[in-house]
Amino acid sequence: MNLPNRLTLVRIFLIPVMAALQMLDLYPWALAVFLAAALTDFLDGYLARKNDQVTVFGKFADPVADKLLVLCALIVLCAQGRIHAGLVCIVAARELAVDGLRLVAAGRGRVVSASWAGKIKTNLQLLCVALTMLGAFVPVPRALLTASAWLMAAATGISGVQYFIALRDVFTASSGDEKP
Repeated sequence: MNLPNRLTLVRIFLIPVMAALQMLDLYPWALAVFLAAALTDFLDGYLARKNDQVTVFGKFADPVADKLLVLCALIVLCAQGRIHAGLVCIVAARELAVDGLRLVAAGRGRVVSASWAGKIKTNLQLLCVALTMLGAFVPVPRALLTASAWLMAAATGISGVQYFIALRDVFTASSGDEKP
């Protein structure tokens, strides 16, 4: 197993640690673990491309690890009343819908790469989670937290719509084995 894939696995293993620290209200530590996990996201992709070590496992596990990291952090933040449930639902719905779309596309032989809108969405999600965690133990202006949450939700929704528009032909293409 190459280093980028190991970093992806480290990120996955850090998720329950982060969530436990959040639930114990140890937010300085939870934020540190979250940021370390987010750093592995940058590093694994960079190293995989730089060293020509892109693998099928990495293509699958990296985006799943990203989604798990953000969604688990948001769910705990929501349960603690630190972020609105509606915003978490927008993120969860988009992630599940786009992953479903990607599976349908893959079943038809199409690989769907991350778009720029998807990358912006991910970075805004990471920023919102980090700011909200930071706000759990130091004063962060409420307006900044609210703005980052709504910006995250808007970018999440917009990038989801863009995927569905870009892949609209997936819904009309026939695979030959579908019943009318």
